[in-house]
Amino acid sequence: MIEAVIFDCDGVLVDSEPTAFALLGEDLARHGLALDHATLEAHFLGGTIPGAAVTARRLGADLPADWVEDFYERLYARLAEGTPLIPHVEEVVAALDQAGIPYAVGSNGSDRKMQVTLGQHPALMARLDGRLFSGQSMDAPKPAPDLYLHAARALGVEPDRCAVIEDSPTGARAARAAGMTCFGYVPDGSPEALVAEGARPFSDMRELPALLGL
Repeated sequence: MIEAVIFDCDGVLVDSEPTAFALLGEDLARHGLALDHATLEAHFLGGTIPGAAVTARRLGADLPADWVEDFYERLYARLAEGTPLIPHVEEVVAALDQAGIPYAVGSNGSDRKMQVTLGQHPALMARLDGRLFSGQSMDAPKPAPDLYLHAARALGVEPDRCAVIEDSPTGARAARAAGMTCFGYVPDGSPEALVAEGARPFSDMRELPALLGL
């Protein structure tokens, strides 16, 4: 029986990843590493910007020393221009409220990034007040399970009674390590990478209430 739900943020609550990957692709190409979108996702989906810098340099990108800080500022500015919610995710949250199921957010993104993206949607942001947790702020980003375990403690629910909603193999791996049920959101593309990490795939947020047993 699911007693709490923990959402990833980017790609699950807000449709921020197209913007982030577009900017990342432009930046890496400018610094000598041209990658197509599928390769970018394979290397960077679900990670952090500091982690992306390490990987990109390993792959041959000549990034300046201040690239992480500079990229964050430009990313926040671009996301602030408009970041829509994932379709029908507000209906999921409303169904959880109606069922009395608590929920939280566990993101590898920074606290500021969540404020920039979710802050554009005041009704949802109000529901999430005090329940936004950043793996970066904790210095324990996914795939470590710490972030999801922390969110479960904050909600007062045992890990094996929590469901995680993820869109990346990295996040699904964290959920599995935390002993939580994971549902993998795959609106398009292939679910195999998420399934390999133990996630149960679905393609439309309108499916999720039934999957959660609501």
